[in-house]
Amino acid sequence: MLVFDNENARKDLQKFQLTKQYKKACDYIRDEQYYKVQLKLRKPKSKGIYQFRISKKYRAFAVRKEQSLFVFEISDHQ
Repeated sequence: MLVFDNENARKDLQKFQLTKQYKKACDYIRDEQYYKVQLKLRKPKSKGIYQFRISKKYRAFAVRKEQSLFVFEISDHQ
């Protein structure tokens, strides 16, 4: 599965200094090792929003279209 991001997500990655961890998490998703980043569908499931772990503190939120994830937000998990 491929991972794409938008301008807002890139700004958040630079602000939180997570670029290297984000790239590693995307590599795990591309290699279908979803358990390493805890990729899961958030509730309510009808909205179709996924989240995956970048670090212990930060999560990425994405929407799935076909075989791709489109990241729209990086959030502090605290």
